[in-house]
Amino acid sequence: MALPVHQGLTGLAQRAAEQGWLKWAIVLSASFAAILEVIDVSIVNVALPYMQGNLGATLSEIGWVSTGYSIANVIVIPLSAWLGFRYGKKRYFIFSLVAFTLASVLCGFATSLSMLIIGRVLQGLGGGSLLAKAQGLVFETFPPEEQARASMVFTLGVIAGPAIGPALGGYLTDNFGWRWIFFINVPLGIFAIFMCSTFLLPDDPHVRTRNSVDWMGILWLALGLGTLQTVLEQGQQDDWFSSPFIEHMAFLSIVALVFFIWQELRVEHPAVDLRVLRYRSLTAGSIISLVVGMGLYGTIFVVPIFAQNVLQFTATKTGLLLAPGAFASAAATFALAPLSKLFTPRTLIVIGGLITIAVMYSFTGLNPDTGYDQLYWPLIWRGFATVLMFLPLSLVTLGPLPKKDVAAGAGFFSLTRQLGGSIGIAAITTLVAKQQFVHRAQLIYDVSDLNPAYHDRLSANTSYFNTLTGDPIAAQNQALSLIDRAIDVQAALLSYRDVFYFVAAVFLFALPLVFLLGKSARPATTAA
Repeated sequence: MALPVHQGLTGLAQRAAEQGWLKWAIVLSASFAAILEVIDVSIVNVALPYMQGNLGATLSEIGWVSTGYSIANVIVIPLSAWLGFRYGKKRYFIFSLVAFTLASVLCGFATSLSMLIIGRVLQGLGGGSLLAKAQGLVFETFPPEEQARASMVFTLGVIAGPAIGPALGGYLTDNFGWRWIFFINVPLGIFAIFMCSTFLLPDDPHVRTRNSVDWMGILWLALGLGTLQTVLEQGQQDDWFSSPFIEHMAFLSIVALVFFIWQELRVEHPAVDLRVLRYRSLTAGSIISLVVGMGLYGTIFVVPIFAQNVLQFTATKTGLLLAPGAFASAAATFALAPLSKLFTPRTLIVIGGLITIAVMYSFTGLNPDTGYDQLYWPLIWRGFATVLMFLPLSLVTLGPLPKKDVAAGAGFFSLTRQLGGSIGIAAITTLVAKQQFVHRAQLIYDVSDLNPAYHDRLSANTSYFNTLTGDPIAAQNQALSLIDRAIDVQAALLSYRDVFYFVAAVFLFALPLVFLLGKSARPATTAA
């Protein structure tokens, strides 16, 4: 079904409408914009150590480069539907792209940590709405019988983005410097702006609302989500609730979110329409999205850290490690159509969850001798499983919604996935730190002259270093230092093993939640 020809379209878009492929141009334009935002979330992680050294920042200070972006993201995502209705969906979407691109320039030219953090906050405000608005555009542009096929195109980029980001970030950082992870957004952003300006449908002035602004709702939202994201991002570094700062942030978050919910449910024209949660598909899908986000984003976060800190991979090698998962996601996107003939969306989500559990279990056997080959196939299967969960979940969550509520529903759905990722990362970083301390204490307990294995290893190492230095005392100190490093590596391995068990358990306990989803018709069958 071709879209009707609209007044005000550019010449290229007019021909596209007449020939019936305008809707696919809209999907590609929106998807490309969303990919920019998704990649930028993960591309920065591999460059943080380089930024830290270049800007003379501490570890806790450089963490605000990611924290500032995340806070801005979670604040603007739920507001994206209201902003689109008030200022026009096309106008606001393009404005967000322009803001994201200009903020990338500011980040690239940053000469101080404060300048970089300000740039990242502005980048997060611009990029936060891109993913939610793009997903909403896909469902609004296509009729129900074609939404599955359009969603496959959209999902292909969104799922591949987190895997492409570290690979691209590692390559740019190692070869051109960390500033180029931001400069690369400039030509891509300009191209996305051109695509969206050309192909997105003109705004309908009759749909645009000029109702009074819900300033109190916006204020409570910004305060509640901003403080919550701060707690999740900075909690581990500040030792959680032993820090007065974290305690105050958590208290403010709870109070502000309670007042936000009360405000939004009592006003006639809320900034965030929480009434869309009356749809069972959105409520159930958002709960599952929160849990799936914990596992998926937590995994994509912990694997690069494990590869660099334990396996001593370079930034480029770490990025390339994740790249095959992106191609697996692409293959799964195309394989989903025939699979949808055989399985319902609920079944596909369960299959994806079981594959993820198996992958996490396989990771528990990693050791210091693990190489690229041992990680290759598990990450391939992880990429495949991600699509099996993400795309069917999007379809059964947003597909049943009336078109007028899709924008608000997509914003809330994206928010739960983002918050799920933040919660997962916070839980994983805390678990790694705590368990590494526990395992190190347990391993040191066995370090005693009464332990024959320890005594033999210390003697062998001391003899080896003594032949090199001729100094028995220095040789013994070197031997003890070598054993201490081995204990640290082993403790790290055991702590990451606990993390993989934890992620597997999260998915295992989350699988029964699919029964909250309705037994919808197979929405991808028609498209297939």
